[in-house]
Amino acid sequence: MQDFLSIFARFEWIDAIDILLVAVIFYGVLRLFAGTQGVQLLRGILVLVFLGFLASNFTGLTAFGWLVRNSAIAFLIAIPVIFQPELRRALERLGRSGLFFARSQRGLGAAKTISELVNACSRLAQLRYGAIIVLESQTGLEETVETGVRLHALVDADLLLTIFHPGTPLHDGAVILRGQKIEAAACVLPLTQRPLNDSMLGTRHRAALGITEGTDALAIVVSEETGILSAARNGRLVRRLDERRLWRLLEHFYEARTPGDKEGEEEDDVDAPLRGRDVDAPNPAVAQGQGEAT
Repeated sequence: MQDFLSIFARFEWIDAIDILLVAVIFYGVLRLFAGTQGVQLLRGILVLVFLGFLASNFTGLTAFGWLVRNSAIAFLIAIPVIFQPELRRALERLGRSGLFFARSQRGLGAAKTISELVNACSRLAQLRYGAIIVLESQTGLEETVETGVRLHALVDADLLLTIFHPGTPLHDGAVILRGQKIEAAACVLPLTQRPLNDSMLGTRHRAALGITEGTDALAIVVSEETGILSAARNGRLVRRLDERRLWRLLEHFYEARTPGDKEGEEEDDVDAPLRGRDVDAPNPAVAQGQGEAT
């Protein structure tokens, strides 16, 4: 306690500025990586560095401490190689400014967004317009967004119908939602490589599974052939959703509650609406994924 008071007594305003600058640098680095899948890799590296520091300084492991200290230079050289795509994208974002004052992806208005999405999906199903809508969660989809056309528009049912109209240039691809905004359209998604158990599942369903296998996003698919609504998350696909189930699924995703829900009710996880329903499983007989095209 005496040592702590002694340090605090020597604390001056220049020390506060010093600490603030370090904090701003760390915050800026995290913001630069925000919206990319590299943020998970960055967190893992920071955890390893922290554990290595503790092990080398507080356990008396001399050889291990020597290894950690002498690996620092090689580690610094490896960072630009490992994070080359993220660093390039981050510097471009920095050049466009707005880094430190970017608004949060999520905010108020989730209920209106859910209403517009359910309305759009219902009308798309009735019109048999093929569609795939991907909702970004914690894992950033900036790499996917860059494959399409940026819109950054508020979620609107009429706009989604216009995008997925077969005669428009943007209909042949996925729409990416970030918070309450349509971030981009005509985006290219990775396809799952696993076989599906239904020959009616085509490229859109494979794309929905592909994007959700590698991220925590939620994908909604409207079949062009049947008008059936499907949802995919964590590599699991559920079909034949009605408006009520879709609304409930989106509520869980946005962590929103309708006025009719009980206050204080325990929050379910976002996969809860998908449980207890038929989930597509691998089947070698349909490994090529016939059926509906994009």
